Amino acid sequence: MAREPVYDVLTGLARAIFVAQGLRIDIEGQEHIPRSGGAVLAVNHTAYLDFMEVGLVGRKSGRNVRFMMKAELEHGLVGFLMKHCKAIGVDRTAGAESYARAVIALRGGEVVVVYPEATISRSFELKEFKSGAARMAVEAGVPIVPLVIWGAHRIWTKDIPKRLGRHNFPINIRIGAPIPPAEPVEELTVTMRARMSELLDRAQRDYPMQEGARWVPARLGGTAPTLERAAVLEREEMERRRRAKER
Repeated sequence: MAREPVYDVLTGLARAIFVAQGLRIDIEGQEHIPRSGGAVLAVNHTAYLDFMEVGLVGRKSGRNVRFMMKAELEHGLVGFLMKHCKAIGVDRTAGAESYARAVIALRGGEVVVVYPEATISRSFELKEFKSGAARMAVEAGVPIVPLVIWGAHRIWTKDIPKRLGRHNFPINIRIGAPIPPAEPVEELTVTMRARMSELLDRAQRDYPMQEGARWVPARLGGTAPTLERAAVLEREEMERRRRAKER
């Protein structure tokens, strides 16, 4: 792994934060992260800071993973960090360019992180997947490695007060075997989602849930919104943003 000073500093900072928070991170399937060559790392999205755990997983296999991030962040300090960590800016008005950059990175042997759900899941269940991850894998000729994180949303997510102090939360990370790129893309996307659903079940199976807790999915006895209710909340949020932009 080539040295990247900015990436190294951020990794050290992330590890210090994990220690300060007392996080108990349990990883299964680390051997599935390729030590060389390109791969799409498909990750579920429930928390604002889950990228930190993803970066940790990459480093454990000697890889500096490349995140796809909103292009509007490419300025100031965040822009500096994105540039030096080789992040790929995503402009929703010019998605083809971002997609092409990701494919080039994959062909160049990078591990590119993709969130197939696109946005944070308020229900903490898997939302419907976009096809981008599968399309990238097929075009670049690289495998998809499914990864699921459970527990990071207890620290900071949508609609729940954040807990950034020391709390000793357990975080389960489950990584599945690489999925070979194969068309049709629609079927590959279905396969990817099914694998990630299995991993999520495994991550939740031995996790200490709290009945009635807001961070626990409704089907497991919690008070998180259902997938259907979460979809309504997401549409309302998008409408508020649209009106604010117009103003």
